[in-house]
Amino acid sequence: MAIDVGGTFTDVVKLNPATGEMRFEKVATTPEAPTRGVLNGFDKAEADLGSVSMFNHGTTLGLNSLLTRTGAKIAVVSTAGFRDVYLLGRTDRRAMYDITYRKPAALLERRDTFEVRERSYFDGRVALPFDEQNAREVAAQIAAGGYEAVAVAFLHAYANPAHELAMKDVLAELAPDVAVTLSHQLSREYREYERTSTAVLDAYIKPIVRSYLKDLERELDADGFTGQFLMSRSGGGAMTADAASEQPVNLILSGPAGGVIGAAALSKLIDTPNLITIDMGGTSLDASLILDSEPVMYQGAEFEGLPINTPSLYIHTIGAGGGSIAWLDEAGALQVGPQSAGASPGPAAYGRGGIQPTFTDAALVLGYMGTDSPLGGDLHLDHAAATASMTAIATRLGLSPTELARGVVRISNTKIVGAVRAITVELGRDPKDFALLSFGGGGGLVAVDVARELGIPTVVVPPGQGAFSALGMLMADVQHDFARTSVVALGDLDRTFFSDAFSAMETEAHQVLAEEGFEAGRQQLHRTVDVRYSGQEHSATVPFPAGEGDIVTLLTEAFAVLHERLYGHVMDDPIEVTTVRLRAVGVVAKPELPKLGGRASGAPEPLGSRDVHVFSDAGESYALYAREQLWAGDVIAGPAVVAEHTATTVLHAGDRLEVGGYGELTISISTEGAAL
Repeated sequence: MAIDVGGTFTDVVKLNPATGEMRFEKVATTPEAPTRGVLNGFDKAEADLGSVSMFNHGTTLGLNSLLTRTGAKIAVVSTAGFRDVYLLGRTDRRAMYDITYRKPAALLERRDTFEVRERSYFDGRVALPFDEQNAREVAAQIAAGGYEAVAVAFLHAYANPAHELAMKDVLAELAPDVAVTLSHQLSREYREYERTSTAVLDAYIKPIVRSYLKDLERELDADGFTGQFLMSRSGGGAMTADAASEQPVNLILSGPAGGVIGAAALSKLIDTPNLITIDMGGTSLDASLILDSEPVMYQGAEFEGLPINTPSLYIHTIGAGGGSIAWLDEAGALQVGPQSAGASPGPAAYGRGGIQPTFTDAALVLGYMGTDSPLGGDLHLDHAAATASMTAIATRLGLSPTELARGVVRISNTKIVGAVRAITVELGRDPKDFALLSFGGGGGLVAVDVARELGIPTVVVPPGQGAFSALGMLMADVQHDFARTSVVALGDLDRTFFSDAFSAMETEAHQVLAEEGFEAGRQQLHRTVDVRYSGQEHSATVPFPAGEGDIVTLLTEAFAVLHERLYGHVMDDPIEVTTVRLRAVGVVAKPELPKLGGRASGAPEPLGSRDVHVFSDAGESYALYAREQLWAGDVIAGPAVVAEHTATTVLHAGDRLEVGGYGELTISISTEGAAL
């Protein structure tokens, strides 16, 4: 089982490994009672918890706590003299020419920051011993201050964590009810602000995530669940629920990670190694890349300008989901998003009390979606309510509801095109060199228009597109990331340096994976090194060369290739190593996507037709097909609408759809087709 909780819907996948049978479901997200939506997902899929061997879970609980600033009351304990590291942050200015720009609000006030006398050097040597009496005084203040969590971030703790561990012991004695985050347990890297920010974010959501997971585990156990419980993480893999309770910062950007992992696995099966992915859910759209059948990773991420110093998938997110609200700005211009109708009340078409026009309402008014195919099997859309939601703004603009709906879809498509350009064109990649993989509840509605605008020749719609992120979670291995900062000239190093650095991390990695139940045969270790030209601020991560040979030469050559690929040039400057990294993987049993059989004879028959008004008010007849009735090798010529249990796919005149061996829909985009 995999259950992915989104802003509007909770996606569910049930897989029977013995038969290959998959079942996709959607239920409403229940933000007021988070565990209820998950348990509703099990019920909707008719899953007997006692027979579930593995449960993979993704949740936006931590992210939403940050977005709404409803996390825990937290404190920060720093090295004496460095109290303001977190609040000062960096002195760069992201919005250079915006005089109204203000930095996002911090998660705490200066009165919530405390100092303890201690100091280590960058190489781990102790400069000033840990002052236990001072630490006890600080711990007593924290206990009396009503804090729910505390982040301990001492200077150079990445090199010597002894003082942070000592502070944890003091807090455990004097403030036992306060959740504690130690910066070195999340990041063993330099850059004190980024490491402190990571610890603060972790502490801010830790009590909420811990409480949620504890409640969910208790309810699962009561219903007979005895299987493996895994959580999706920002870096694309999975982590045990116990590990997630201790390091919830790894869950913050985990929402879209499952879809990217699933996309990488699918790219190998269908022999399409380079993909642009767009995941359009109810609240947002996430765009990412698959290169050579591998997701793009980067070290460090951000949430509203606050750095998270952990490895993450490269995902670009915009507020363009099915629930994105259409509105008029101060100049009277039509805008769409980033505000969303969310799960409650949702779009007007859902009949749950929503009255503001959304992308979903526009898609229904235009005929992309219909009242003839219940969403998720039981949600019947209300065309009259969707049309009524468009009326007020349409009247102000002198448009018909259909014309306004067309504008809403066009604006959304333009924003999505911009998101794809941000991860391709703006980084020196040509979208024409990729296929576009679309999923999520709304991906199939916009994919062909986005592809045509960017010149992308092919769109791929995976099986179970509406719940594909949940399916991708079933393909994720458990992983842990280890790193050690060591800034030193590459020319001064030999293999002994790297052997010693990796050996210490590998010992820890084997122990952690073994404690999680992974025997030696299911453990994989991957070595990488951060390298940069001397004097540069940021590094590039290269795989550590295997085998024999001069390590300096091998790393220099690998770095040159990567630097050319990333930045278009190389230099003759000296090279230095900044960080040695290890990714430890616990291999889980993965599902095999079932093959789809072919049709014995004949061709797919449409269920009927829909009048689609996307190009004119007069409309055009689009053939309507049910995806569940398609077989491998079937071909459909546009214009057509393919409806399925959890989503809808649209293709226009000139586009050609062919069903692949795994049930994927491969759409060849016509260069002659009309653009929105």
